[in-house]
Amino acid sequence: MKEDKSDILRHSTAHILAAAVLEIFPKAKFGIGPTIENGFYYDFDFVEADKRGYQRGLNADKKISVNQRTHQRKSAIAEGDLVEIEKRMRNLIKKDLKFKKEIISYAEAKKLFKDQPYKLELIKELLKTKSPITIYTSGEFVDLCKGPHVVSAKEINPDAFKLTRIAGAYWKGSEKNPMLTRIYGVAFANKKELDEHLKIQEEVEKRDHRKLGEKLDLFSFHNVAPAAVFWHPKGMIILNELQKYIRELQQKRGYLETLTPILVKKELYEASGHWKHYQENIFPLKINKEIFALKPMNCPESAYIYSSKIRSYKDLPLRLSEFGNLYRKEKSGTLTGLFRVYGFIQDDAHIYCQPDQIFEEINGVLELITTIHKTFNLKTLFAFATKPDKAMGDPKLWVKAEKALQFALTKNKLKYELRPKDGAFYGPKIDIDVEDALSRKWTVSTIQLDFQIPERLNLEYIDQKGKRQRPVIIHRSSIGSFERF
Repeated sequence: MKEDKSDILRHSTAHILAAAVLEIFPKAKFGIGPTIENGFYYDFDFVEADKRGYQRGLNADKKISVNQRTHQRKSAIAEGDLVEIEKRMRNLIKKDLKFKKEIISYAEAKKLFKDQPYKLELIKELLKTKSPITIYTSGEFVDLCKGPHVVSAKEINPDAFKLTRIAGAYWKGSEKNPMLTRIYGVAFANKKELDEHLKIQEEVEKRDHRKLGEKLDLFSFHNVAPAAVFWHPKGMIILNELQKYIRELQQKRGYLETLTPILVKKELYEASGHWKHYQENIFPLKINKEIFALKPMNCPESAYIYSSKIRSYKDLPLRLSEFGNLYRKEKSGTLTGLFRVYGFIQDDAHIYCQPDQIFEEINGVLELITTIHKTFNLKTLFAFATKPDKAMGDPKLWVKAEKALQFALTKNKLKYELRPKDGAFYGPKIDIDVEDALSRKWTVSTIQLDFQIPERLNLEYIDQKGKRQRPVIIHRSSIGSFERF
């Protein structure tokens, strides 16, 4: 796949960043340095690299957020060092460093990166998949990288990039691995684009909901409960009014409200498939030699309410709603204020229906979501997410579910973005994104079609002929988490 020119520019700037860090800290260990939206980052291990003879923790910078404090470790650098690193980067660009590509053998790679444990780990993975080992050299810096890159460092505008912040990041995103120091940066084709971006970021800072929440006495965060919100009395007024509004809309549309346990035995999630496909996001607890889990999703518990009595076709569609307290073990680097937390309240519902009721029920959900978004004057963007690689269940049922969702989108003449392999592990979904005041996109609503959990949890109803049939589940969230909304 051909890479965008901006991505090539940003990827090359990440290498220049690493080359500059190498000049200052020759013993630094290097992770990876990919491109991200508007920029790049590079991960470093500075544990043995501080030539200046002292260690400064990331918390030396007062701008570090509550969420960042959850993954601090000692680092050789702080925010104030970014200016010095930028200066080195500009000097390297002036030297017109060339980016030279070379394919080398496994033995050569092992020898070349013998003092770089993270690179050696990646080399072993490349060997397992029999992938070619490609390196790029720019000055004194050599990186394990498939590219592509600019031909010369002079293609990078020295006035159009900026290092923005430092954060902690676990190697490969796993808390079982070492914590590295991640340096973020942005890069553009010219200074005008950079200035425009920085101006937008200033607006983002002004509108930061964490600052506004504290200023308006709505909520707060505290180290005793990392990535969890403390709602203040004024904040509870907003939360209660929002829940009241959603509750009234649902009652008018035939939803029946439920509430299910937060603490559940792991057997439930083994049966539903969550333990196999979602375990890394589940908080486990051992109580009296038994393994329990904090509820990450409402669907398996909702299914138990459905199966608590014999259901007839006359009972369907059955629309069960819940404002459920959920807990998900998110990667620490992704935790951001109210946008992504460990514990949150999910506006959720599960519609149990017959196959011939799918289209009508999805239409009803789309109408509900559209009504809510219009009330808050939100710009709505639709996306269709298909079967992921780590999916469970019968492939034929997946095809059936995908066709049903796509049919609903087409029939309603809704324009949508296709997101291949981005569905839930149990079914495809329609994601509904909204834009905020700064044109950032957030997924707040979702509609998922599920043929899998009814099979796994043996859900049934009696049809018109007296035969047992499987219902279909439509998982639906009209606003997602109340915190994010």
